[in-house]
Amino acid sequence: MSTPVALGIRAKGRNVFFAVSPQRSFCMAAAETVVHRKSEGGRGAVKGVRSFEEIPHTGRNGWYNLLKFWWKNHFQQLHKHMERTFNTLGPIYREKVGTMSSVNIMLPSDISELFQSEGLHPRRMTLQPWATHREIRKHRKGIFLKNGEEWRADRLQLNKEVMMTAAVKRFLPLLDEVAKDFCRMLQARVEQKGRRSLTIDPSPDLFRFALEASCHVLYGERIGLFSSSPSLESQKFIWAVERMLTTTPPLLYLPPRLLLRIGAPLWTQHATAWDHIFSHAEARIHRGYQRLSSPQGKGSASGGQYTGVLGQLMEKGQLSLDLIKANITELMAGGVDTTAVPLQFALFELGRNPEVQECVRQQVRTSWMQAGGDPQKALQGAPLLKGTIKEILRLYPVGITVQRYPVRDIVLQNYHIPAGTMVQACIYPMGRSLKVFEDPLRFDPSRWGNREEGHRGEAAGFRSLAFGFGARQCVGRRIAENEMQLLLMHILLNFHLSVLSSEDPETIVTLILQPKTPPRITFTKL
Repeated sequence: MSTPVALGIRAKGRNVFFAVSPQRSFCMAAAETVVHRKSEGGRGAVKGVRSFEEIPHTGRNGWYNLLKFWWKNHFQQLHKHMERTFNTLGPIYREKVGTMSSVNIMLPSDISELFQSEGLHPRRMTLQPWATHREIRKHRKGIFLKNGEEWRADRLQLNKEVMMTAAVKRFLPLLDEVAKDFCRMLQARVEQKGRRSLTIDPSPDLFRFALEASCHVLYGERIGLFSSSPSLESQKFIWAVERMLTTTPPLLYLPPRLLLRIGAPLWTQHATAWDHIFSHAEARIHRGYQRLSSPQGKGSASGGQYTGVLGQLMEKGQLSLDLIKANITELMAGGVDTTAVPLQFALFELGRNPEVQECVRQQVRTSWMQAGGDPQKALQGAPLLKGTIKEILRLYPVGITVQRYPVRDIVLQNYHIPAGTMVQACIYPMGRSLKVFEDPLRFDPSRWGNREEGHRGEAAGFRSLAFGFGARQCVGRRIAENEMQLLLMHILLNFHLSVLSSEDPETIVTLILQPKTPPRITFTKL
C-alpha cells in the first residue's frame, strides 16, 4: 500500500490541501494547457533563425503547470501529454514545470543534431533525489550520477565487463541457464493436474526472472528465486525497487533536503527504499568478496571460470571496492523493472499477433537447431528476436525521454537553442509517429531489417533510442538485450502464447512506462 503525502500550496489567496500517493507519479515535462507560439521579436525581428523565446510552449508559469498536473493527477499520462502536445504545436516545444525547463523534440533529424553536440562528457538530467540519498548516507556515486572526467574514467572500466563483445560472450551462458530454468518452472506449473495450458499474470515471475538473471551475471551466483518458496529477502528487494521508482518522480520537483529536514513521508519512503536496495546489494557483494577471496574462489578465477561482473572488476583492480559497490548497486536497481516490464509487453504483443508469433518461432526453431545449443549462435541466427525487442521498445519504451545538454549552441527546427539547455528526445511520441514510421501502431519486428533501416533517410539510426545513444547509453544494455531475447527464445520453443483480450493495454508512467494492469497471458505447451 502507498502512503498519501499531504501537501499545502497557497493559490489565489487561499490554502489548498490535497493528498498525493507516491503511486501517482510526476513527469519530466509539464502542463496540459497548450499555448500557441507567439512572435516575440516585434517589428525589428530579424528573419532567419528564430530566437529561443519564439519556440512554441505550454505556458510560462512553471508552478501553475506543476500545480495543474498535480491537482488533476495527469503525471501518470505524461507520454500521452507529450504526444498530444507535439500534435498540436509541432515537432518542437518548450515546457516548464516548477523550476525545471526543457526543450522537447521528437524527429530523428533533430535528435541526430542534438547528439552530435553532446561533447566528450555527455550529460543527462541528474536524478537529484538519488544523488541526495548518496550524499546524506555517504555512499559513493556510480556512473549514473556522475559527470565529467570522473564519469568517463569509471565508464570505460565498466564497459570492458558489460558492453564489450568478449564480456557478452562470457555472461551469455549464465543468462541462458536462467532462461531455461524459468521455462522448466513454467512447464511444471502448466503440467500440474494434467493440464496443457495455464493462464496467468506473469509479471511476478518475470520480476523474479530479471532479479535471478541479474544476480547470476553481476555476482556469479544463483539466488534460487524459481524455487517453490523464494526468499523473502529477494522479494523485499523487488518491492524496494518498485517503491524507489514510484517515489522518484515527485521528488524531482521538490527540494529533497527540505523534505528531509521536515521529515516528509515521501522522502522517508524514498530513502528507506534505497537503504534496503543498498543493504541487499552490500550483503551480496560481501558474500561475493568472501567467496572470491577464498582459495577455492581464487582457483576458480585462475582456472578460467567466469566469476561475474563483480569478480572481474575485483580481479582487474582498476576501481576501488567502494566504486565497485556503487556501480553494482546501480546495475542491480536498474536491472529488474527495466527488463521485466518490456517482457510483459512482448508476451502480450506476441500473444495478440499469432501470425507474427509463428514467424518468429519458426526462425528461432531453425536457428536453435543449427546452433547446436550455443546461445550466441542461436541469437545471431534469429534476427527477428532482436527485432521483437526493438519493436516492443519502440511502442513501449521503458524511459519515455532521453536528455542531453548540448555543449554548443545549436539550431533545431530553425530555432536557436543555447548551449547548456536541457533538450529531451521524446521517444514515446516518436515511436508512434507517422512522420517517422510507416503504420506505426502495427507490431512488426521485421521493420527493423535491412529493408526499412534505410527507408527514412540519414537519421534512421536515431529512431531506436530506448537504451540511449553513444558513450552515455545504458551501461546494462547488453545484459538487458540478451536477457530478454534468450527468455523469449526459450518461451517460443516451448509454448504457444495467447491473450484473453486484444485491446490496447492502458499504460502509465512512474519513472518508467508500464501497464496499468499487467496483461494475462495463456501459455500452452507445444
